[in-house]
Amino acid sequence: MGVRKDTTTARVTVTLPGDVVRDIDQIEKNRSRFILEAVRHEIQHRRRQELLRSLQHPHPETAELAELGLAEWARQLPPDDGAPLVDLERGTPIRWAPDGGWTQDDV
Repeated sequence: MGVRKDTTTARVTVTLPGDVVRDIDQIEKNRSRFILEAVRHEIQHRRRQELLRSLQHPHPETAELAELGLAEWARQLPPDDGAPLVDLERGTPIRWAPDGGWTQDDV
């Protein structure tokens, strides 16, 4: 089963210092787009950190698996520079179509 992307939107009110709003306005005319990109970036960053924490302190049931190479793999990860763990430019782009299952995206 694939992950469905929610296409609905929700209005959220946030309070930001005036200088931050001015900085956003100097960079991007669409505040919502800027904040959306910043939030997605932070979510990706936190998920990466949680993965690294999980690899450094595996669940007891997975300790044996960790000893078989995950610890070495985790040490070889590049420092967190904001780069995703997966290179989205490689491989074949696919998407989940509710009426057709996994389908290859047109490039």
